[in-house]
Amino acid sequence: MAQCVQSVQELVQDSFTPMVAVLCSETAERMSRKNRLSFAELLRPFCRLTSEGHIRDPNNVLQSVKGLRISVNGLCPSLKPPSSTLTPAQRQVLHHIVLSSQPQEGAVSSISAGDYQLSFSGTTPWFEAYREAFLQTMPSSEHEFLNHYLACLLVVSSSETVPFEQFLKLSQEQHQIQHSGEYSSPKWFIPNTLKYYVLLHDVSQGDDHRAETVFEDMKQKYGSQGCYLLKINSRSEGPSDQDQMPDPWSQYLHKSYLHSPVSAPPPISVFFANSTKEHKRLTRFCLVYVCALPQLSACDTSRRASDSITSGAPGGHGACLTLNDHDRIRQFIQEFTFRGLLPHVEKNIRQLNDQLVSRKGLSRSLFTATKKWFGGGKAPEKSVAEPKSTTGLLYPPEAPELQIRKMADLCFLVQHYELAYSCYHTAKKDFLSDQAMLYAAGALEMAAVSAFLQPGAPRPYPAHYMDTAIQTYKDTCRNMVLAERCTLLSVDILKSQGKYAEAATLLIKMTSEDSDLRSALLLEQAAHCFVNMKTPMVRKFAFHMILAGHRFSKAGQRRHALRCYCQAMQVYQDRGWSLAEDHINFTIGRQSFTLQQTEKAVDAFKVILEKESQQTATQQGAFLREYLYVFKVSEGLSELPLPCIDSSATRVYFGPERRPAEGEKQAATHVSLDQEYDQDTATMWCQLELQLVCAANKGAAPSAFQPAQYCLHSQTDNLRRPLAVLQGQSNPHTRMCSLTAGCALQKQTMNIRVPKWCVTRIWPYNRFTRTHLHRVLSSCSVRQARMKLVPLRTGQLSVVGLGYSLSAAAESEEGETLLVRGRQELKIQGLRLNQTKEEKMSVRHGRDERLNPIVTAPMPSWRYGVFFLHFPSALLCGEIRKAYIEFCNMSSVGLRGLRVVSTHPTFFTFGSSSSPHTPDTPVTPHSAQNCSAYKTVVASEPQQPPHVLVAAQDFLQPSSIISIPIEGGILKPGASMQLPLWLRGPDKEGVHEINFLFYYESTEKGGKISHRVLRHTVFICSSRSLSVQASALLRDSGVFQSEAGVKEFHIVQVSSCGQRWCLQSCINPSYHKEWCLSSRERAKLCFRAVQCRAPPAEKYTFADLNLASERVVSSATPCGDFFFRCCEAQTQSPAEQAQTLELDLHLIVLWKAFVVEDNKQLILEGQLHVALQNVGQKSTEPQNMMLLKFRSEPTPPPAAPKLDLSDLLRTNLSYPESHNHTFSSILTRAFLGLYLWSQRRVFCCSEGADPCTLFSWVGKSQYRLVLSPEEVLCLPLRACFYSAGVYDLSSCRVLVRPIQSDAPPESVHSHCPALIIINNA
Repeated sequence: MAQCVQSVQELVQDSFTPMVAVLCSETAERMSRKNRLSFAELLRPFCRLTSEGHIRDPNNVLQSVKGLRISVNGLCPSLKPPSSTLTPAQRQVLHHIVLSSQPQEGAVSSISAGDYQLSFSGTTPWFEAYREAFLQTMPSSEHEFLNHYLACLLVVSSSETVPFEQFLKLSQEQHQIQHSGEYSSPKWFIPNTLKYYVLLHDVSQGDDHRAETVFEDMKQKYGSQGCYLLKINSRSEGPSDQDQMPDPWSQYLHKSYLHSPVSAPPPISVFFANSTKEHKRLTRFCLVYVCALPQLSACDTSRRASDSITSGAPGGHGACLTLNDHDRIRQFIQEFTFRGLLPHVEKNIRQLNDQLVSRKGLSRSLFTATKKWFGGGKAPEKSVAEPKSTTGLLYPPEAPELQIRKMADLCFLVQHYELAYSCYHTAKKDFLSDQAMLYAAGALEMAAVSAFLQPGAPRPYPAHYMDTAIQTYKDTCRNMVLAERCTLLSVDILKSQGKYAEAATLLIKMTSEDSDLRSALLLEQAAHCFVNMKTPMVRKFAFHMILAGHRFSKAGQRRHALRCYCQAMQVYQDRGWSLAEDHINFTIGRQSFTLQQTEKAVDAFKVILEKESQQTATQQGAFLREYLYVFKVSEGLSELPLPCIDSSATRVYFGPERRPAEGEKQAATHVSLDQEYDQDTATMWCQLELQLVCAANKGAAPSAFQPAQYCLHSQTDNLRRPLAVLQGQSNPHTRMCSLTAGCALQKQTMNIRVPKWCVTRIWPYNRFTRTHLHRVLSSCSVRQARMKLVPLRTGQLSVVGLGYSLSAAAESEEGETLLVRGRQELKIQGLRLNQTKEEKMSVRHGRDERLNPIVTAPMPSWRYGVFFLHFPSALLCGEIRKAYIEFCNMSSVGLRGLRVVSTHPTFFTFGSSSSPHTPDTPVTPHSAQNCSAYKTVVASEPQQPPHVLVAAQDFLQPSSIISIPIEGGILKPGASMQLPLWLRGPDKEGVHEINFLFYYESTEKGGKISHRVLRHTVFICSSRSLSVQASALLRDSGVFQSEAGVKEFHIVQVSSCGQRWCLQSCINPSYHKEWCLSSRERAKLCFRAVQCRAPPAEKYTFADLNLASERVVSSATPCGDFFFRCCEAQTQSPAEQAQTLELDLHLIVLWKAFVVEDNKQLILEGQLHVALQNVGQKSTEPQNMMLLKFRSEPTPPPAAPKLDLSDLLRTNLSYPESHNHTFSSILTRAFLGLYLWSQRRVFCCSEGADPCTLFSWVGKSQYRLVLSPEEVLCLPLRACFYSAGVYDLSSCRVLVRPIQSDAPPESVHSHCPALIIINNA
C-alpha cells in the first residue's frame, strides 16, 4: 500500500473513539455562533488529550491512557433506522471526496527494481480521505457499542435568567431521546449516561461575578466533578486581529465530505435570516445531509451551511477567541475527560464485571477467570416474541453475551487492550456456540485488533480472525460495509508488519461489481502493495493499476483513471509490449480529451503514431483519424504538434560551410554545425581568446569584451543578439539552422511539406533568400532539416517559426485526403536564472536570442580557411618535424594583427627571426624532403666542445602569444602567404589534443566586431622513442641511460645549456663507437662537466658533444626554440632555478631514427631535454602514457607514511674509481667492501642484486648477521666484469629490521649511483 500519514495504531485509535453528545440551549448556541461555529465544532480541534490519563481495572491495577481522542457531536435524533448498506447519498458523498482529492505536489516516490525506474505518488490522500469519511459514516449497530454515546454535555449560557431551569430542561430532553423508544438514533452505550453540566460564559459581554456565583451553586448541586465554567469570546471580532489568529477549525470543517453532494436550492444562496420560513427551508435542506451522513449532526450541518453562507469566505472561524480562550477550551476537555469521562468508564467496567461474575456464580472477577467459565452455558434468555434475523439470533440488551461485549468495547475505548482481548475472545465463543454470526464476526474483528494493539506484542497478530470476520460479513451476513471496514483495518496492520502479499490478497478479494469506486481504490492499494514488497513485482503493479484505472473510469473518476494509466505506462513503455502501449496511450488520449487536457491527449496519440507498432493498417488509420479529429476540434491549439520539432535543439551556425581538404592541404577545423558542445572546451577557447585580446590591447581586455560564438545552441550564452557578417552578393555569408523534425507511423507514409520560413523583418526591404523543402517521412523516420538564410543587407533579423502542411498518404473512408495545414513557432526558452534571491526562489528563464541576429558590415574572412601542409598525425616522443602553414584572405577587406595561441606552446615554433642563429629555410616544402630540420656543421673533433652564448629573449616572446609576421603588416584582399612551422612530439606517450586559435583584425575601424578568430584542433599520437635518465656526482662525472621503445635509434649528439656548468668530454672507454640502440636496449654514457666562465646576465652557455660525423648547432632554430619553450613551461624559469639550485645544467639529447614508410626510407629527428638540479639526484625524462581524458578522475588517497629505516642502519660502499685490465686473456675481478653501522641492535641481511648481463657478483654475496649498537662491520664483495665500460655498483641490497620486530626485513640502499670505470689496458 501507499505510505499513510498516520501510523496504524493512530488510525485504529482514531477510528474507535469515545462518543460524546452535545445538547445546548439557544442562548449558548447563539454565543458560540459569534465564532461561526456550533459548540460541538468549537471543541473538535481540542479533543485530543496532550497529557496521560489513568484508570483502574477490576483487579485495581492502574492502567495508563495515552493520546486519547474523544468524538464530540451535536445531539440530533432521527426516526429512521440505520441501514446496513450505504445509501445513494452516502455513495455520492464518498464519490465527491475521492473526486476532490488529488496527488500532492512533490509527493513523488521513485523506486528501482531491476531495470525499471518507477515514479509514482508515494501517498494516496484520496484513499485516506475516503477511508476517514467511510469510518466516520459507519452506522451504529446493535451487535457492537463502539459508535454509541457514552456521555452528554449539557451547555447553558451564564446570561440565562434561571440557568438551572435550562439545565433541567436539557436533562429531560436527553432522557426522553434515550429512553422513550421513539428515536432509532442516536444509540447510547449504557442506560445511566454521564451528564456533564457546562456553564458557558461570554467574557466580552457577560457578568463575571454572576457567572462565578452560578458556578458555585452548580458545584453544590452537581458536584465539583460534574460541572465546569467555560469562558470564551474574550474579545470582539475585528478584521485586523483576525488575520493574525490561527484557525485550527479549517481542517475539520472544510473537508469535502462535510459539504452537500447535491446542488443547493436557490433559497440557500440568500443571506441567512431568522425568519421562520427561511429556517424551515434550510432545515429541509439539511435533512438531506442527515441521509447522506447519518453519523454527522444534522443540526451542526445546518448551522455549518448557514455559516458558509454568512461568512462569505473560508477561514473566518474563531473570530472572538483569543489564544487564552483556546487554552481554556483545551483545559475544559482535559477536566471533562479526567474528572468525568474516565471515572465514569472505570465505574461501568467494575459494575459490568460484578454483574457478569454474579450472573455466572463465580467468586472471582472476569479478568482472572478461566476460559471454561465462559466457554458454554445455556442459550441466552430471549422473549417469546423475539425476532429472528438472517445472520443468527438477536440478543436482548440485558443478555450476558452483550454485557461481555459491552465491557470489551469499554476497555478497548480506554486502551485496556489486554482485558478487551480477553472479553472479545470469551464473547466470540458464546456467539459461535449460539450461531449468532454477526455478533461472532464483530468479536473476531475486535479481538484481532486488540491483540495487535497490546503493548509489547505478547501474542502474534491473529490474521485468521480477520479473514474469518471478513468472510462472515460478506457471505453470511451480506454486510459489505462491515466487511470493508474489517478489510481496511486488516490491510493496514498487515502492511505495518511487512506482509504486503497477504494485504494485496485481501484487497483483491474485496473487489466486486456492486461498487466501482470501492473496487478501484482497493485495486490501486493492491498495486502499491506489490511494488512495496521486498522484491517489487512491477508487472503486477502495472496490471492492477490498469484494472484500477478501468474501475475508476466506470465510477466516473476520470482524473484518477488517467493517473493510474499513466503510472502503469512506466512499466510497459519501451518494453516490447506494443499492443499494451497502444491501448494505454489510446485510453490516456481519450481520458485527457474528455478532461479537456488537449495537449496531453495530443501527446498520447502522437506516441502511438511515432513508434513502430504491430497494429493493422486499419487500426493505425483509426489512430491517425482520432489524432486529426482531436487537433481540429481543439480550437485552442494553433500549432501542429506533428512532426515533433525540438526547438531547444536548434543550432545556428554563422559562417561558410566547411571546405574539404585539397591534396596535401589540410584546412583548419574551426567550428561545425554538428559539433558536440563541451563546457570545458568552451571555457578553454574563451580563455585563449581572452589572452589574444589582452595581447592586442596592451595587456587589458576591453570592458565590453565578449568571446566569439560561431555555433549557437541550448548550452551557449544566448542572452545577447549574435552578430552576423555581411559578405556581399558574390560571396554571400551563409547562415544555417539545424532543426530535427521526426514523425513515425507504421505501415503508412506521411507527407510533410515545408513551404517557407516564417521570418519577420525590421529593415525596410525584404532582402534575403528563403528555402522551400518537401519532406516525406516514412515510418519511424527522424530527419534533419538544414536551411540556409542569406542576408543581403545589414539590419536585424528574427526567425519566428515554420509554416507547413501535414497530410496522410492514405485516404479516409469518404475518399478525401486527411490534410492539416498549420505551423510551429520556434519558441526557445533560455537558461534558468539563478543569480539573485528572487530568481533562486522562483523559476525564471533568461532570453534566448540565437534566432535574432544582427547583420553587420563586412569583415575580413578566411572563407577558404587556414591550410596546413605536411602536418603529421603521429610523432615520436621528442621528434622534430617541419611543416608549413598557409594563410589566404579572400574577402574584400584587408586584415592585420595576425596572432596565434595554443594550449601546447611547446609543440610548435615559427622560429626566431631576430636571432642570428636561425638557419635559412626553403620556401617550398619539396626541397626539404628527407633533409635535416636542424642547422648542422661538419664535426672537426676538437678537444673542447664549442661554447656559444645565447640570450633566452632571442627565442622567447613576452608571453605565450605568438605574433605571426606579415610582409608590410597587412594581408591584402586576395593575397596569401606561407610560413614554415617546426613541430616537436610531446614527451608523454599517448594521444594528445592540441588546439590553435588564430586572431586577426580588420584594417577598417569603427565596426561592431573588433576582431575575429579561427579555431583549429589536431590530434597527435605520440609513440615511445627514448627514455633518458641523468644524474650528477661529485666525482666530476655524469651518466644517463636511454631506452628504445620502437625501431632503431642513433644518438647523434648530447648538448648542454646552463649558466654555471657545461659538458667537457665523454669519459666512456668506447667513446668513438656509434651509439645505436635497438628496441629495449640500454646504453650508458658518462660525461665530465666543468664550471664555465661567468657569462653575462641572462646569457646561457651551449656546449655540443657530437657522437656522429655532423654536429647540430643546438643554439639555433629549432633546437634552441624548443629547449627554451620547455624550460619556460616549467614552474620556474632557468634563471630562477640557477639562484635556488645547487647545480643548474640542462642536457639536450639529439637522436635520429630510420623508418621505412610506403617503400620509402625516412629519417626522423628529435631531441629530449633533461634538467640536472642537484648533485646526487636523478632526473628522468617523462615517458608515462597519456590518453584523452573526458572526465575528471578522483584523486587517489594518500599513502600511509612508512618507517624511515635510515635511522636504524647506515651503509657505505668502498671501491676504486677506475681499474685497468687486459681482456684479451682472462676476465677481471674487482674487490669491494661494504661497511655497516647501526645505532641499536638490528638484524641485517645483505645480498647482491638481480642477475645482470653487464657484470656478475661472484664469491659469497649473501650475509645474515645481527649488529649490536654502534657496531661497524665490513663485508667483502667481489664483482666480475666481461668488458670495459662504466658500471653502476649500487645495485646490491641491504635488508634490515629491528630485532624485537616480527615484520619482514625492508630494503635500505643508497639512491646515488656508485660508478666504476673499467679500462682495457
